[in-house]
Amino acid sequence: MLSLTQKLGKRGRFAKVSYINMIIIPAVDIKNGRCVRLFQGRMDAETVFSDDPAAMAKRWEDEGAEIIHVVDLDGAVEKSPRNLNSIRKIIKSVNAHVQVGGGIRNEKTVGMFLDLGVKRVIIGTVAIQKPKLVKDICKSFPDQIVVGIDARYGLVAIEGWTKTTQIKAVDLAKQFEDCGVAAINFTDIHRDGMQTGPNIDETRRLAEAVSIPVVASGGVSTIEDIINLMPLKAVGVVGVITGRALYSGSLDLKAAIGISKTRN
Repeated sequence: MLSLTQKLGKRGRFAKVSYINMIIIPAVDIKNGRCVRLFQGRMDAETVFSDDPAAMAKRWEDEGAEIIHVVDLDGAVEKSPRNLNSIRKIIKSVNAHVQVGGGIRNEKTVGMFLDLGVKRVIIGTVAIQKPKLVKDICKSFPDQIVVGIDARYGLVAIEGWTKTTQIKAVDLAKQFEDCGVAAINFTDIHRDGMQTGPNIDETRRLAEAVSIPVVASGGVSTIEDIINLMPLKAVGVVGVITGRALYSGSLDLKAAIGISKTRN
């Protein structure tokens, strides 16, 4: 098992922000041009929080966010970007780094997003379908690719979470060692949008298995959840993505960032 210091020595380039604090990353999920949150990733179970995703991204930046996590939900299902106008507006509206995922299936699309000003591109489905392609993309764009690993009961889900494979999340993560991946976003699907607390054990297990920095996602609902994740910094969990909790008001972004900076 590598320590956080060892991981940062190898992979300290995920973002131009410090790993001394766990990075709190607000999510802006876009469906049909609107900012929504889904129930366990189900496209038919959405809650609309805003008709203006760019305004939401700006709000989170104003509250201290250094990275905005943007997901094109329609793109994830339809296998190619579908909310480009909304994503362009977000990039123009904020100075924070923007990372984008959803429907990214080839190097051309990666290049397109980077040209738009996206700092990191998240690749999920293709990571399991065509791992060699992802490794080649990482070589073309070192430290700008994040591998998104979304799991149900430890097994990887793809195609916007509509299909569950028989590949273990940890085994998939190990395939991307030493190929230039900036980070792994690990989401426990059953926790996502449920505000039931993050899956600490599974997140720790994955982080301990690889030298790549890991960002946790799914289930965060309170400051207590942030505090419970903080010890995972020691095994290389460098950030946490949170969505519904921010929109519902059960988690205050400024307070969460403050906690992350005082508990080193």
